Amino acid sequence: MILSALMMASCVRDPEVVLKNTMRGNVEALWQIIDEKYCFVEEKGLDWNGVLPIYQAKADSIEKERAESTEKRGSDYYQRALFDLMAQMLDTLQDGHVNLYSSFDVSRCSSWYEDYPSNFNSGLLTQYIGTDYKTAAGLTYNLLKGHEDIGYIRYSSFSDSFGTLNMYYVIKYFEKCRGMIIDVRNNGGGSLENAYKLASTFMKETTLVGYWQHKTGKGHQDFSPLEPLYVDSTDMTVKWLRPVIVLCNRRSYSATNMFVNAMRYAPNATIVGGRTGGGGGMPLSYELPNGWMVRFSSVRMTDRDKVSTENGVMPDEEVTLEGKDKDDLIERAIKLMAPSLQK
Repeated sequence: MILSALMMASCVRDPEVVLKNTMRGNVEALWQIIDEKYCFVEEKGLDWNGVLPIYQAKADSIEKERAESTEKRGSDYYQRALFDLMAQMLDTLQDGHVNLYSSFDVSRCSSWYEDYPSNFNSGLLTQYIGTDYKTAAGLTYNLLKGHEDIGYIRYSSFSDSFGTLNMYYVIKYFEKCRGMIIDVRNNGGGSLENAYKLASTFMKETTLVGYWQHKTGKGHQDFSPLEPLYVDSTDMTVKWLRPVIVLCNRRSYSATNMFVNAMRYAPNATIVGGRTGGGGGMPLSYELPNGWMVRFSSVRMTDRDKVSTENGVMPDEEVTLEGKDKDDLIERAIKLMAPSLQK
């Protein structure tokens, strides 16, 4: 029931945001919505109050230019200028879940991963899984070339659903394997339901993996009480209880971030790679006076020690992809699967 509530994305107009549809009015509406509804203002140490006058002045400057300019610039020019300005203001949040939507563009923040190693090169995968790999719903899988006692699954998006029957055939194909690799590098997220269903494959018992809470008031610390998040072992009746290694990187984001967090509590799992991208907040959308939409995190999620997952999850073994001829993360996973090192 809780998970279903978390999955319900909605888009609303805040009746208390009644500012005018002007350059300044839209900037102020955007600032107010984030100030009252965004769940990470305090956690990120933002001086959000200091942001407002800077962008009010910039909005006024665009409005003044439009009033005084002798150049023949249409309204589209100034709408794009306003869009870029508001996108810059949102970039202050450094949050991949924050977007501004218009009919001509969608803003996005990418700096949360740009300063980290990529740790993924899709061109290297064929030397490990060949070209005769299999697909089952969103799961790409095969035995590792040269290490056929290790199964490999690539899951590139949690937006792609899979079912028990899909997983049954994958695990059946791996029945002689002593270990499995789950590769969720560059998986930008999708359905939290799919993420927890996959995690359920590796858990014999229903497992507490974290907590969630949502904004309840205008104050930066106005939240509902923490409520537990569980991976239900019955969500996936087909089980893999042998060693499993999860490969992740900074672009493992949102639902993938929560999958990696959940796998920290799977009994035979090891996380290898880089810090995940975070995105430990479920998004919500609000309408601005001019009809544009802003999407942002309104539900905060933690691990089971009640530590926020917004800044990412650290791996058990931090490994960086250094060269162009081999995948260092897969190579490390192979070594960890050595019989003498198995748990």
